Amino acid sequence: MAKGLIIINKYSTMPSMLSQASRIKEEFDKLGADVEIVKNGYFPYLNDNCDIVNGYKGVDFAVYLDKDKYQGELIEKSGIRCFNKISAITNCDDKMLTFIKLAGKGIKIPKTISAPLCYGDYDIDENSLIEVGETLKFPLVLKLSFSSLGKGVFLVNNYTELYELTKKYKREAKIYQEYISTSYGTDIRVITVGGKVVCAFKRMSKGDFRSNAALGGYGENINLPKEYKELAEKIAKELDLDYMGCDLLIGNNGEPVLCEVNSNAFFHLAEEVTGVNVAKCYVEHILSKINK
Repeated sequence: MAKGLIIINKYSTMPSMLSQASRIKEEFDKLGADVEIVKNGYFPYLNDNCDIVNGYKGVDFAVYLDKDKYQGELIEKSGIRCFNKISAITNCDDKMLTFIKLAGKGIKIPKTISAPLCYGDYDIDENSLIEVGETLKFPLVLKLSFSSLGKGVFLVNNYTELYELTKKYKREAKIYQEYISTSYGTDIRVITVGGKVVCAFKRMSKGDFRSNAALGGYGENINLPKEYKELAEKIAKELDLDYMGCDLLIGNNGEPVLCEVNSNAFFHLAEEVTGVNVAKCYVEHILSKINK
């Protein structure tokens, strides 16, 4: 039997992250797999010949629950198969990069503008912000590119708010998006494993335009419409994801509109709401790949 690791962030103390790792290990244990939970560290490293010195001896694969692309690349390049692939995690961690990778694939998204990166204490270009407002219309959404759990996502009602938020987060990567009002406080979370949908549920908020469970949202089991299923599986394929949680907004005509893609989406609520053993599905997929 192959030996594996479940790797989490070096400094993570989030109960949801620790629970996710434990659930995955629990399913590996049931199948007799030799898997250990570890925190990312200072190994592998590069020696003075720029060769990778592998710190994980005898390890064949890793369930990579971190977003540290540097450690991930070193681990993967040392010969350890990562789930998800580090390139896929990187593409999902950066919201704008996600949309760029999906560009030209016929995937409906909100109109999206990438804010120019700012590297110094410069003034905000007010004329450009006026163009953003005219293109997307108010209210619009400002998102920090590397935010998660609904944090760093703001509903912007007018130009003054747009200017103040842009100024506040001037040195952070961010995007501006069209606001999909028909999906206020609601989206559909779809979980795929091996490119196939394993479960889906509707997420709803009692008073926030964001539906994240971390912000008080709750879930309801649904029968996933065919077009939502097909879109989720297409996204998973295009981004080469072994495991994915994608959030789909409900468009003006009920059509699915991609909000964002999560390569390490927490599945506690999905298992609770749908009754599907997501961890088991993921573990069985990993072992099928490794055993081949």
